[in-house]
Amino acid sequence: MRYSPISPELFINNRQRFIGKMEDSSIAIFNSNDTMPTSADGTMPFVQHSDIYYLTGIEQEETVLLLYPDTEKEKDKEILFIRETNEHLAVWEGEKLSKDEARRISGIANVQWLSMLPSLFRNAALTCEHIYLNSNEFKSVATPVQTRDDRFRQEWQQIFPLHSYKRSAPIFHELRAIKTDYEVEQLKRASKITEKGFRRILKFTKPGIYEYEIEAEFSHEFLRNGSRGFAYTPIVASGKNSCILHYIKNDQVCNDGDIICIDVGAEYAGYNADMTRTIPVSGRFSKRQREVYDAVLRVLYGAFDLLRVGSNFDEYNKAIGEMMTEEMIGLKLLKRKDVKNQNPDRPLYKKYFMHGTSHHLGLNVHDYGNYNRKFETGMVLTVEPGIYIPEESLGVRLENDILITDKGIIDLMADIPIEAEEIEYLMNRKKK
Repeated sequence: MRYSPISPELFINNRQRFIGKMEDSSIAIFNSNDTMPTSADGTMPFVQHSDIYYLTGIEQEETVLLLYPDTEKEKDKEILFIRETNEHLAVWEGEKLSKDEARRISGIANVQWLSMLPSLFRNAALTCEHIYLNSNEFKSVATPVQTRDDRFRQEWQQIFPLHSYKRSAPIFHELRAIKTDYEVEQLKRASKITEKGFRRILKFTKPGIYEYEIEAEFSHEFLRNGSRGFAYTPIVASGKNSCILHYIKNDQVCNDGDIICIDVGAEYAGYNADMTRTIPVSGRFSKRQREVYDAVLRVLYGAFDLLRVGSNFDEYNKAIGEMMTEEMIGLKLLKRKDVKNQNPDRPLYKKYFMHGTSHHLGLNVHDYGNYNRKFETGMVLTVEPGIYIPEESLGVRLENDILITDKGIIDLMADIPIEAEEIEYLMNRKKK
């Protein structure tokens, strides 16, 4: 394990919060992700399903959790199923978790080998009325890949067609939108590692290097600080690439006079940071680059002021759109007379700022949360305004991660350099 052990109290508390949302006479079942194949005998690195990790802390493949809070048998209220080690696995992959290790991580007393799942799930289903099943109900998901949850639903809904089936996803979207103090600490650790990576590349960047060399510097710093690596595929976009929102090739040379839009974040203990900074290749912003940079930074700070308990995304996005419009008029990207006559359903600022400003952050980079819900204490949101001008090969985006509290916001990335003067100072200090 690369990170400091997490107290099982986190997962015990998460399970109790989930159970508190279940109807009486219900069971709930959760499956890990699959190990995905590449080709021949290759596989991709295993990534645990964030829901079962949230409830158990177990990062091993072929793990299943069964919750049955109303059973008369105390030991069967929570059952964790894990993959059993055999001699072949021990030699080729290393031993899997023992039952004692799984108990220590999850706080679940009843740990069984996966082979016991069919009989124990059947016994539970025969004595309950409702079965909570999990599915991916994220708003922008679109994948043809069948998951272990998908296969489980298909199999057991045929065996028990007359049960009342419930959705686990809405409960997760409600619970996971609010971070506990312990979760916030993990997010702070991820942000701190991200800061170290950013300070490293400020010393490293110069004309003539390749985008992937910057990526490599981040990777080095992340791994040496206990992260498993990038929270998401890194974006290192120089010159005209800075106007491509999800540019991930990272294979072009960084030329003198260009800027680089860098969107990266470290993962730590399953939790993710999400940072964007825009820096000049030469170490100095041009006059025009600085104008656009300062405009985006003003919107970022303006967005901070809007993240208040009781506000909502509609009000927030409307106000940011108005700020962006004024900045773009000042940059001579828009004309005020055109803005007055614009279609309110298609505001003109979206030509240069076409994505959303904020999303939930946590175990997923785009974490769970209902976007019709008002802002509440414990929510962690990104703030990432940007202005992209393809005709000038100039794209500027800035992004920090923000915790909302009843006393105001806490910027989890407050220590990561963002002011243009500090960026230039740090980039040029190495040259003296």
